[in-house]
Amino acid sequence: MVEKTRYSDEELEEFRQIINEKLALAKRDYDQMMNVLMNKDSNDVDDTSPTYKALEEGSATQSKEELIQMASRQQKFIQGLKAALVRIENKTYGIDRITGKLIPKERLRAVPHATLSVESKMAGKK
Repeated sequence: MVEKTRYSDEELEEFRQIINEKLALAKRDYDQMMNVLMNKDSNDVDDTSPTYKALEEGSATQSKEELIQMASRQQKFIQGLKAALVRIENKTYGIDRITGKLIPKERLRAVPHATLSVESKMAGKK
């Protein structure tokens, strides 16, 4: 039996749908994080009134920093999903960038922006 070198157009379309769904959710979450960071959903005076409670201010700053980190990771995830869509267009999606073999479908369904199989990833960590 000849080993497949790429996924069929039907399989690529299935992955495109999965990626588009995850991309829509990721963009929604990112937009929500940015709205919180920019106080767009707030009509109160938190950002203008003087505060005298240093502990609360420190806590708010820490929460904002964590939210910034989450937004940054979300943005990286979105970029990975967009790159996966480009690979689908080029018909190179699902090919391990180290071995050149197909990444198992189960992995791509769980991590649609993956460019390495689990074996390649583990070998790279050693």
